Amino acid sequence: MKKSVAVAALALSLTFSTSLYAQQAGSDVLRSKPVAPALDDATPLPKDTPWPGGTISLDIDATDTGRGVYTVTETIPVPAGMRTLTLLFPEWLPGNHAPRGPINLVSNFRFYAGDTELKWHRNPLDVYQIDVEVPEGATEVVARFVHTSPVTGREGRITMTQEMLNLQWEKMSFYPAGHYVRQIAVKPTVTFPEGWEVFTALDGKAQAGNRVTWDVVDYETLVDSPIFAGKYAKQWSLDPAVTLDAVADKPKYLELAPENLKTFEKLVDEADALFGARHFDHYNFLLAMTDRMGGIGLEHHRSSENQYETKALVDWDKMAWDRNVVSHELVHSWNGKYRRPADLWGPDYRTPKQDSLLWMYEGQTQFWGWILAARSGLQDKDTILGTIALAAANYAEGQPGRAWRAVEDTTHDPIINSRRPLPYSSLSRSEDYYVEGALTWLEADQIIRNGTGGKKGLDDFAKAFFGQNDGDWGIATYDFEEIVATLNGVYAHDWATFLDTRLRKPGQPAPMRGLEMAGYKLVWKEEPNTYDAGRMSGGEYLNLFYSLGVNLSSDGKVTSTLWDGPAFSLGIVNGAQIVAVDGEAYSSETIKEAITAAKDRKEPIELLVKRGDRYDTIAIDYHGGLRYPWIEATGTNTGLDKLLAPRTK
Repeated sequence: MKKSVAVAALALSLTFSTSLYAQQAGSDVLRSKPVAPALDDATPLPKDTPWPGGTISLDIDATDTGRGVYTVTETIPVPAGMRTLTLLFPEWLPGNHAPRGPINLVSNFRFYAGDTELKWHRNPLDVYQIDVEVPEGATEVVARFVHTSPVTGREGRITMTQEMLNLQWEKMSFYPAGHYVRQIAVKPTVTFPEGWEVFTALDGKAQAGNRVTWDVVDYETLVDSPIFAGKYAKQWSLDPAVTLDAVADKPKYLELAPENLKTFEKLVDEADALFGARHFDHYNFLLAMTDRMGGIGLEHHRSSENQYETKALVDWDKMAWDRNVVSHELVHSWNGKYRRPADLWGPDYRTPKQDSLLWMYEGQTQFWGWILAARSGLQDKDTILGTIALAAANYAEGQPGRAWRAVEDTTHDPIINSRRPLPYSSLSRSEDYYVEGALTWLEADQIIRNGTGGKKGLDDFAKAFFGQNDGDWGIATYDFEEIVATLNGVYAHDWATFLDTRLRKPGQPAPMRGLEMAGYKLVWKEEPNTYDAGRMSGGEYLNLFYSLGVNLSSDGKVTSTLWDGPAFSLGIVNGAQIVAVDGEAYSSETIKEAITAAKDRKEPIELLVKRGDRYDTIAIDYHGGLRYPWIEATGTNTGLDKLLAPRTK
């Protein structure tokens, strides 16, 4: 730019700036104001019609266990005349109750018609939508891409190790938009590492070497039928239609004693007795004994994905705390998969879902998961009582957030928080529809039992609500009104007000009434109950939540803090580390001994606390001793005992 032009431009700029300032200072303000155009972001509803292109071929190479990469070739037939193929990556994943589809893990996707690479565009208003330009005369589009499985826990859940894998079809496939997913036909094929055993609920397995195919299946059923495969694997038949299919880090972790296997068999029997019907033709418990692959507990109609700690089958008594996930996910075949909240069902994996009835979907499943584990012996009675004690204590003393937030509002947490760590979860609350929901259903059971003189209970509701239409393997939706009507059919009561008050309103009393009606009370002891002790051992942490108001890792780091608890009031929060206790180096035994000793002295407990680069000596004036929750019977032959008793011989 010439100097004269630059000077003139600067002068004009200064004049404009001065003029603009003058106008802004006066009443006539000059401000540029863009106007938002209408966005074409309405979610289009699909049609309940078949994908007109025909059967999609989905071929996955899962042999690259060293790098954790799944290589995918998906061939999508297209109808004549189609110029744009709109593909969707599953976003609203079943069982996740949230739009968590990991499209970020799908990379290097390219599309071809014959040898010609095609142009594609991502929809900026829906990044899960890919539009592919289809040339004239093309009869199919071939998609080639990789699913880059997490190789460390900070990247997401690890699904592939050098000993096993958990293949979830929705994480590594696209589907054509515009049709119900039950109307999209897919032929699945997977190549596995040599010698690995493969487990899934899919039908029509055919194997040639390490390449496995299954019958053509609709995409909804495919997504609902994940795979566990592994180098070390074993299958047990629990009844003619149910198997326990396990993979492990090492063969020794698959040594299940016959008497312990019988508890899995009895779990199936007890579920049949409870519901009185089956909504599957066969069922596979998929179980991983691992600390290398990421943990999971996910429901499916004809299978479940479960992870136990490595020694949960071998150290049977010691690991009783770890086994409830299997009974929980089995119940989901009836509650959540067959019977499903109407607003939580959707025709595809793009249409948004609503979680408001998760206190039924998950809460009653949590309840029956406890009960069936006890009835079958999968978990001993003391473990279940300990589980309930920890739940009761949480709401009695450990959750000030109940004052402002109702249980039903926590049903939105899968979307709001996606199970991310919270700084003060006791104030924020989390997914309390599980456990407070279960305690609410315990009260409902006792109302029915007391009102009918013990002739009926929530078992009768389960049979009426979930056990209808034996042999129906589809989906039957429900709403709040049907829950209330079915309860009234079992025992007449103001169930609408009961559920509305307990679950939809904040500031309610702790959900202890059901426990008390069932003949038990919450008490505090200086030693943890068996469930609490097992969890601490397995998780390598120390529970001091009901004494100092913190949980601590093995090296003294604060992992959770009770809002308004003793530690919180002195600024000891998550991430701080207790380095020394009363002048001695930190250990779990040192701090427990100090808490016990403080009961009989006036002096506070002195903690040396490191936070960042700062060290502070903090005196915590607590003298209540160690406090761990238990529940104890207040009489004999209580309602809870009857509820936990087996229903089969």
